[in-house]
Amino acid sequence: MKNFHSIKLIVLFFYIISCGGNTHGENGNIDSTIILKNPAADDFVPGKIFNPVICKVDPQQTYALYIPPNNANEPLPIIYFFDPHGDGGLPLEKYKALADSFHFILIGSNNSKNGNDWNDAENIWNTLSNDSQKRITINRNRIYTCGFSGGAKVATYIALNHADIKGVIANGAGLPDILNAGNFNFSFTAIAGNGDMNMTDLVSINNSLNKTNTTHRIIFFDGIHEWVPESTMDKAFAGIQADAMRQKLIPKNDSFISTIINKNKKEIEDYIKANDFLKADGICNFSISILSGLTDEVNWFKEKKNFFANNSVYQKQWLAEQKILAEEENIKASYQQKFGSEDINYWGKTINDVEAKAAKKTPEAAMYQRLQAYLSLAFYSISNQLITANENTQAQHFVTLYKMADSSNSEAWYFAAILAARNKDAKATKDELLKAVSFGFNDRKLMESQPEFKSQGLSIDLGEIESKMKK
Repeated sequence: MKNFHSIKLIVLFFYIISCGGNTHGENGNIDSTIILKNPAADDFVPGKIFNPVICKVDPQQTYALYIPPNNANEPLPIIYFFDPHGDGGLPLEKYKALADSFHFILIGSNNSKNGNDWNDAENIWNTLSNDSQKRITINRNRIYTCGFSGGAKVATYIALNHADIKGVIANGAGLPDILNAGNFNFSFTAIAGNGDMNMTDLVSINNSLNKTNTTHRIIFFDGIHEWVPESTMDKAFAGIQADAMRQKLIPKNDSFISTIINKNKKEIEDYIKANDFLKADGICNFSISILSGLTDEVNWFKEKKNFFANNSVYQKQWLAEQKILAEEENIKASYQQKFGSEDINYWGKTINDVEAKAAKKTPEAAMYQRLQAYLSLAFYSISNQLITANENTQAQHFVTLYKMADSSNSEAWYFAAILAARNKDAKATKDELLKAVSFGFNDRKLMESQPEFKSQGLSIDLGEIESKMKK
């Protein structure tokens, strides 16, 4: 395959764009009884998800809203969620039970999504926050943001530019700008799956924040690039609750603190029994972050951390992990050199090799999971840029690789449909769109506005495609 003059620029570009995971959603088993349309009056009944809530000053902007039951009838803290695909209801559905437990109001933007620039993000935030805070009663001293992937970058960007944000939960991505901010007033909670291609970036950000006075922590879970399970987000919620106690925004709750202590001690001991000293050390770091200033029991975790630092088994495991991380960076560098030169046979063998190694029960398996996601992101980013530039022949090559690397990602098939439409191939366009829908694509507005699907000489029944979409 010949070298592409634009590949070098594109490969650099994909490092800085916001990225999402698979566009296929998790809405197939949603209980429709907890989702209500916004009534004419602002009678937001606690315990129900309202979606969409239409912003009064801008009807084009909407959001999902959940208010937990509040027997104390007092202003509640609020978390604003940003999903990379503009699905504001998705995180509310996932974390509704946590909202009930912690008494947090949850709001998810339906407009913030990958592809928006920072001006868009700022405008969306201003409309979203002004509308919601005029219509519901919140604790204005406890406003938080949370996002996944590109949404995590938005959540961080908002906090960096609005002093009223008290904490950020960044799930699956970090915003490098945070490293230039020095000490800041909000706490920063990073969440990374062991198989997430952005895990190393989040670790780097966390390590850099160790040199500041900023309250921060990182939480790991056994997963990939995805909205985290409820059990993991529970730790993030507990962290910002503990922050509020330390800041004296709410009274210290000894029972809450004791529960964290006992739970984390048990988790550490379980990891020690399993001979996983790295994960045990990670729980120590997390515990020290949220318990400092609240209880003398934090010293137990500090002593345990000192024990690990001088333990030969821990040191051996730490060195092994550093070796894997260094190997990962070398492999990525090799890929970067070959994006514009190697043919489909090379990439087919590479993708299959990475997939096979990711499935094995080895210490390197998580690294290969991250490399799988890395290749998916690379092929997405390069494909997107080539399609935008109307470099259709080159785009076809990378869309094919995108489908090979991430065959269940609806975006790959949607890209293929655009290229088929440009080739005036109605059958292939329909087939690719139906494949995208089968993997969760349901953005009717995007599809209906796509100029390629409305071009002369191409007969596509978009209504038939839409009829297959999940509601």
